Amino acid sequence: MSQRKIIHCDCDCFYASVEMRDDPTLRGRPLAVGGRAEHRGVVATCNYEARAFGVHSAMSTARALQLCPQLLLIPPDFERYRAASRLILAIYRDYTPLVEPLSLDEAYLDVTGVDRCQGSATRMAEEIRGRIRDEVGITASAGIAPNKFIAKVASDWNKPDGQFVVRPQEVDAFVAALPVKKIFGVGKVTASKLARLGVHTCGDLRAWSLADLTHHFGSFGAGLHRLCRGIDEREVKPDRIRKSISVETTYVIDLPDLAACRAALPALMEEFARRFERTQARRPVTKAVVKIKFADFSQTTVECAASGPDVATWLRLLEEGHARRGLPVRLLGVGLRFAEGEDDADEGEGKKARQISLFGDLSG
Repeated sequence: MSQRKIIHCDCDCFYASVEMRDDPTLRGRPLAVGGRAEHRGVVATCNYEARAFGVHSAMSTARALQLCPQLLLIPPDFERYRAASRLILAIYRDYTPLVEPLSLDEAYLDVTGVDRCQGSATRMAEEIRGRIRDEVGITASAGIAPNKFIAKVASDWNKPDGQFVVRPQEVDAFVAALPVKKIFGVGKVTASKLARLGVHTCGDLRAWSLADLTHHFGSFGAGLHRLCRGIDEREVKPDRIRKSISVETTYVIDLPDLAACRAALPALMEEFARRFERTQARRPVTKAVVKIKFADFSQTTVECAASGPDVATWLRLLEEGHARRGLPVRLLGVGLRFAEGEDDADEGEGKKARQISLFGDLSG
């Protein structure tokens, strides 16, 4: 089998780039797209001028304005972002049918065996980025590598408006030098645990046996063992199957008690019903989920077996979750998880990444 050629394309500060494209007077000024501070909004994305002040996505808007008082805050316009996304996906699919979108602004492309650009994945990435610039009016960065893990890391190497290639013979040295936080599924908690164990780079991690990693990290240890060696055999899958569906609301004023949370639940369930009705190609439901974020920013998620949306089940989960802290509530969410198929085991980016948050989709 021929060596895979994978491109990971990622648009640069996508929402902000669309805003600057449509209003050139915004260029060169610190800009963020997100919710208003008085409504406890968060930053969906920001441009590089804002990042210079320490602003970043998922930061509270209030904090972003503290760091950068002159920050221009724009509410998101997802219809325009989706329109731009459709144009970008059409460009990708001019090169290969094997396109796996990860969000509105990034995707994997498998160009193995593609004849365009004399079969050069590097030249294809350059051409794709040029077309996005000319036809969509924004910039994109790309990583080119033999597998998805390395391509995704590489796409961040020369941002913005750049690309980086890791050839097969360069994989071992490239991955060995990577900080362990670059591995899929390694968040702050896992990275801190690894640091306490004296592990800072993928090279450090290679000294650990599979048995030792499994002992410390459970089934995720197998993923750590593979990825720290640059081994990632996941295919680019054009058809991604939805694994969950949810809605959530952050309240301007905290819900003071359980009774107020109960009273807020019907509006959430009504919104959920509309979204659930629009969901296509879903699998059987296996679990119901309630998410609660308290006034002190602590968070809990409660779930149980379920076969579909059920008011009584969500109410019971709400009561169970609220009892864990008993504090005023700033955010509530309800959701369902769908059954996983036999081929799902290799879809996620590591075990922890497969445990996808029900409530992390800013694109709604």
